[in-house]
Amino acid sequence: MTIFLPEAEIVRRELDRDIVGRKIKDVDVSVAKVVKRSGNRTQFANALVGAKITDLSRLGTHFVMELDNDQTLVLALSETTTVRRNANKDDVDSDTVVTIGFTQQGQLRLIDPKNDVEAFVVGADESLSEIAPELDEIGMDPLAKPMAWTDFGRQVLSYDIKLKSLLTDNSIIVGLGDVYSDEILFEASLRYDRVASSLNTQEVRRFFRSVVTVLNDAVKYRGTSIESANFVDPQGNPGNFQDHLQVYGKHGELSPRSRQPLVRAKYAGRWTYYCDQSQV
Repeated sequence: MTIFLPEAEIVRRELDRDIVGRKIKDVDVSVAKVVKRSGNRTQFANALVGAKITDLSRLGTHFVMELDNDQTLVLALSETTTVRRNANKDDVDSDTVVTIGFTQQGQLRLIDPKNDVEAFVVGADESLSEIAPELDEIGMDPLAKPMAWTDFGRQVLSYDIKLKSLLTDNSIIVGLGDVYSDEILFEASLRYDRVASSLNTQEVRRFFRSVVTVLNDAVKYRGTSIESANFVDPQGNPGNFQDHLQVYGKHGELSPRSRQPLVRAKYAGRWTYYCDQSQV
């Protein structure tokens, strides 16, 4: 399971429809470090049991749930987190780290083989930014906060770094990763090693349009489920965007644009896929 920005948005939309208004009946934490920001397992559970979820929003790959006891539950998903809705009787995955049961209609389970997800409660007299200062450092979120291409371009042109580095830096644009970065750059006809500040106006507009198009298409097609990014939604359904990938993982196949073989190169220790003929 790998969760990036499109997958986080898919999960947010499903949970917003499914668990807002539900009352928490019980909480089970099987890995204590996951809730360490709330003290210990008992303190975490006590803050939640009996509370109703009244609102759910997303900040990057963090889910922020407002409760009717004036506290806030935050789920800070990692790249290896799966969020599932289950019936009480369903078999429990061995990598389940937190289970939140509701008085009606089952459970919310957090599954993470690396135990990198975090769940914590922000008290009524506490500030979210104080408890989770990392939220003040997340970059642009094109799915949550649509912006003008001129504002996007102003930020992009201020960086003297390569475009692949820009796209995979969460402090610039949050939650893209390798798959979506490579697809965006192909869509924009830009090489991974172009320096951001070197783009001209036409390239900036194309780059912006590609970011918006690829991310919205990934949400439309319910996320990417491939061996290295095996996403399933809260109901356990895989995504379909892998059927629409144009370059990622396709080295040796013909480019949809130039009809020449796609290539790959090692960048920052990982493979980057691109069309050497059409990306400049």
